[in-house]
Amino acid sequence: MSSTTAEPSVLATSRGKLILILLCAVGFLDLIDVTIVNVALPAIRDDLGFSVQELQWVPSAYLLTYGGFMLLGGRAADLLGRRRVLVAGITLFGIASLVGGFADTSTVLVGARLVQGVGAALTIPATLSIITTTFTDGPDRHKAFGAWAAVGGLASAVGVLLGGVLTEGPGWRWVMFINPVICAILLPAIYALIPDDRPAERRRGFDLVGTVLATGAMLLLVYTLVEAPDRGWDATRTIAGLAGTVALTASFIWVESRTRNPLVPFTIFQVRGLAAANITQFVAFAGFISMFFFLSLYMQGILGFSPIQTGLAYLPVCVVIGVSAGIATALIAKVGTRVLVVTGGLITAAGVYLFSYIRVDGSYVSDLLPGMIVMSLGIGLVFVALINAANAGVPEEQAGLAAALLNSSQQVGGALGLAVLSAIATSRTNSLLEAHTVAPDAMVEGFQRGLLVGAIFLAAGALIGLRTTNTHELQEAAA
Repeated sequence: MSSTTAEPSVLATSRGKLILILLCAVGFLDLIDVTIVNVALPAIRDDLGFSVQELQWVPSAYLLTYGGFMLLGGRAADLLGRRRVLVAGITLFGIASLVGGFADTSTVLVGARLVQGVGAALTIPATLSIITTTFTDGPDRHKAFGAWAAVGGLASAVGVLLGGVLTEGPGWRWVMFINPVICAILLPAIYALIPDDRPAERRRGFDLVGTVLATGAMLLLVYTLVEAPDRGWDATRTIAGLAGTVALTASFIWVESRTRNPLVPFTIFQVRGLAAANITQFVAFAGFISMFFFLSLYMQGILGFSPIQTGLAYLPVCVVIGVSAGIATALIAKVGTRVLVVTGGLITAAGVYLFSYIRVDGSYVSDLLPGMIVMSLGIGLVFVALINAANAGVPEEQAGLAAALLNSSQQVGGALGLAVLSAIATSRTNSLLEAHTVAPDAMVEGFQRGLLVGAIFLAAGALIGLRTTNTHELQEAAA
């Protein structure tokens, strides 16, 4: 029997359960802000005077710094102590949210969203690495990551739901004000439950040059992707941004291969299946996150839903993802992660493909509900399996970095998907408008095209998932 299976179960204790609940709450807080502002965007535009082009920066600013600073946050957690970085991230997130809630100009709100993203980039890798280092027993870790993955999936849907309820209720500012309240509850719980794990001795050799290059490359890439649909993919600015990203990345690789204490030790990619898990996450999220963007516009712009109706429409997604994640957690010990990644990815692709048949005269029950149920069933499997596969075999001293890599793949993939798929949808809509197609028909056909490509992305991610780690095989080898 392997030594890992002989270890006592932390999750069986009351303290272990409370730690997991706390960490899931932290993850939920950060991940929900990716989508919570989507339904509130029309109200924000009217109140603060955003232009149509500026409005995209309310969600995109968060993704920009969230993805851009993720590697820095992960490495800081490993070197400076996970609890210390977690507290710093939560504090920064809460303060930025408070400023955003009181924003009286578009510039202040976008600035607050940028700082929110930095806070989340510090928080998420620290949280995931605490899960990895706290729940070391195999079954415990599967259950912990299963709960985390379920929360991650639920956060995307609940964000839209809660955004609609708050916007139509007390107003869009409560989309921001709710965060400081939650942060104030989480901070004392973190000090009470999470031990101080700062290194006994100050570790030398923090890779400042590598940090600047990596963060610069991520920021430039996400910024270029966000701006590309408006600037044009063949615009000089877009091409220069992509070329600059390649140059910074090449410089980063050169520096990391020569420094004694690199920001990203390339030995981490010797962990079996880690690279494949990150690529799978990148491609799958390119198709998944954009779906909420198209469906929210369809419900409000075509079906005439109010913000709260749009939010409530995602309630089945919350329920089914929770059920699916529970099923995946139970199945991992029996079949491993790979089959769940592939099967779940294909099911999710099928659900998004169903959305590509939405109609101008459609209805929620016939055009949206079937796809929501199928998609949610699949993505719950993918969330749980991928996070387990990505963290299998990662040494404790690199847990934060592994978490940062996986979440960077998620955020950059989401930004890429939103940029590419919205450009595809807009191009289709504009070509139809030029051909004198009525506006609602042109918009829906644009959404259909974007959703179809999103389904293709998800199917491609499922195929790449064939190269991810299968935890079942690792358990058999250890036995």
